[in-house]
This record gives sequence, structure tokens and C-alpha cells, in this order.
Amino acid sequence: MKTILAAAFALMPVIGFADGHDSPMGDAEAGARLFDRQCQSCHVVVNDDGERLAGRTARTGPNLFAVAGRVPGSVDGFRYGAAIIALGETGLVWTEADFVAYTQNPTGWLRETLDDSRARGKMSFRVRSEQDALDIYAFIYGLAAPAE
Repeated sequence: MKTILAAAFALMPVIGFADGHDSPMGDAEAGARLFDRQCQSCHVVVNDDGERLAGRTARTGPNLFAVAGRVPGSVDGFRYGAAIIALGETGLVWTEADFVAYTQNPTGWLRETLDDSRARGKMSFRVRSEQDALDIYAFIYGLAAPAE
């Protein structure tokens, strides 16, 4: 049993955790393909120097650069809905688990997280599977991992 636990703990840095503080659990390469097919029609990833790292010129959704560890509803100049702003005011920051849950059911996740049955998300698209959401997160995370 000790050997199994030692092996599991040794692998933790490789496989990561779902809390957003360690390496993402998804496949960034697959996430890049998914981002191109599912996300870039609404989102871009533009770094602080103005360099576009992913996406086109879409402005329906906020810039996803450095989303890991960021407060929801906090991109300057983007017009967020009331629920996502209220969520940001709670002090929550985006983790892998929250990003995955949100992208699979934005309104449902906001309602549950805020404990507000009237909360509504402006994002109408839903990522089809948990693995797809993990892969997209891994791709975005790889473009701008949070500072430790």
C-alpha cells in the first residue's frame, strides 16, 4: 500500500490538480483545436502587449488571456452580465474546476454558485463534455499560467 501511495504522490506534479494551482489536467494540443472550432467565434486570447495568441477579432465574449486565477467579470472594457459581476464580487477566482463547470452550463453553474435561481449567464454556448472543457482550459492556461 505504501508503494502505491508513494507512486501516486510522485505522479501528482505530472498529472496536476483540478484546483487551478498546478498543471491543468487536460490536453492543451486538443484544447487548441477545440478553441479554434468552438471558442474563437466569441473569444480571443490577447496578451498585455496586444499580441493575439489565439482566436480572431471576436468581441462577443471577454479576452481569455490569463483567465486562470482571475476574478470573474474583471476584464476592463468588457460589458458583463450582472450575475458574473456578482460572482466576482464574492472574491472567487477562476480555477480549472470552476472554468470546466461554467463552460458546460453557464447559467446553471452561476445559479448554483451564487445560490440565486434568477442568475443568468450571457454565455449561451455550452462545451459538450468535461474532457473538452479540461482540454480548452489546458490550452488557455498554457498561454498565460498564473503567477505563483
